[in-house]
Amino acid sequence: MFAGVDIGGTTTQIVLCTDGLTVLDRAEITTPATQGGQAMIAAVLDALRPVLDRAPAPLAGVGVGAAGVVDTRTGRILVASDSFRGWAGFPVTATIEAALGVPAFLDNDVNAFLRGEVSRGAAAGEPDVLGMTLGTGVGGALWTGGTLLVGPHGAAGEIGHIPGFGDLPCSCGGRGHLETLASGRSIGARYAERTGVPATARDVAAAAAEGDPDAVAVFEAAGTAVARALLITAGLVDVTTVVIGGGVSRAWALLEPPIRAALDSEPPVSGHPVRLLRSGLGSDAVAVGAASRARAELAAGQPASAA
Repeated sequence: MFAGVDIGGTTTQIVLCTDGLTVLDRAEITTPATQGGQAMIAAVLDALRPVLDRAPAPLAGVGVGAAGVVDTRTGRILVASDSFRGWAGFPVTATIEAALGVPAFLDNDVNAFLRGEVSRGAAAGEPDVLGMTLGTGVGGALWTGGTLLVGPHGAAGEIGHIPGFGDLPCSCGGRGHLETLASGRSIGARYAERTGVPATARDVAAAAAEGDPDAVAVFEAAGTAVARALLITAGLVDVTTVVIGGGVSRAWALLEPPIRAALDSEPPVSGHPVRLLRSGLGSDAVAVGAASRARAELAAGQPASAA
């Protein structure tokens, strides 16, 4: 059995998978993000133990997907957002290994999302895929030739922070990045700029579904920007299959039409149309992808992450 853990700023998802990555059991808890790394992993372990007690076979390994910049080699968090306290520098895998006595592995959450989708989700079996998550921010990851492309500095696929989308300030300190139009936080902000009414992305989606022209315009701008980013990716690395997940993708009926319209108006130079997929695993994608990483590492005979 393989356990997958998705540690988000609000909730933590845990799944228990077979060797074929079928989810047999799961748990969900509130992430104690303000209490530090020790409390966060303790909460994971407390939630995981009863799941393991019900498991039909022994646990072989644990995979963890976490937001922020991670060191996959040492299993530590390098940089975390201000939603977390005492998380940067925390030895995630070493702490889990000491508690459970099995190997543990750490991935960035978007990389884990893409691993999940190419393993058991909407892009299963695809050799070349761009993964994009539209959540509080916009994340990206690239799967090429049947493996995750990390890049020499660990930033391959970070599509949310490519410039050329206006001049609005981005959460990373830059300006005009895709994230300023397509993230959940930005969708709320763009609507508030147009109407003076504070709103979350969910509020904007509900308003758009009722025909609010400002809400519709915000989602059209987000979808058009996403399509442009996909075309940039297709032109640079010739990847034309994309799978999109994250909270904003729940408003797929609003997001998909402007994406497809923009893609149809300017197809990739290769002549191969972009294949647009919605996440097949939904909220399980990161956790299943993390379990997939653990399975792959152990199958390859890799040692556990060092502390």
